Amino acid sequence: MPAFAQTHETTVAAPVTTLHALIDDFHAWSRWSPWEGLDPDLRRTYDGAGVGASYAWAGNKQAGEGRMTFTSITAEQVVVDLEFVKPFRASNVVTFDLAPVGAGTRVAWTMSGRRNLLFAVLGALFFDKAIGKDFEKGLASLKAAAEQG
Repeated sequence: MPAFAQTHETTVAAPVTTLHALIDDFHAWSRWSPWEGLDPDLRRTYDGAGVGASYAWAGNKQAGEGRMTFTSITAEQVVVDLEFVKPFRASNVVTFDLAPVGAGTRVAWTMSGRRNLLFAVLGALFFDKAIGKDFEKGLASLKAAAEQG
């Protein structure tokens, strides 16, 4: 199965600790996630804190269903295992790399994994562009939330 990776990044006028707090707690994702609002009746389940904490969701066709689990949290990086159940099954790794840049922080958001041949072709044609737009929207919202304090 072909591997894929997609990274988007931005620089935020806020310290690493501010960004970290918005990323390393699934409860805070509602402030910036590009997928918030896809389903006003989205069912969310949170479990734990720190490494091993998880967030599960189930919603309409747009929101789908899945689970995220923190697998590594360091001062410079947050790593999440992402399991989609609906509308299709997929397992990916999401990584947020945080680096000080002057008085701000560079945030790099990467999703990587493997796709079967069909999804590799569809990804290149459709999914990657759509996910890219979502990541850009999410980074803009993350930037706004961090800079508001």
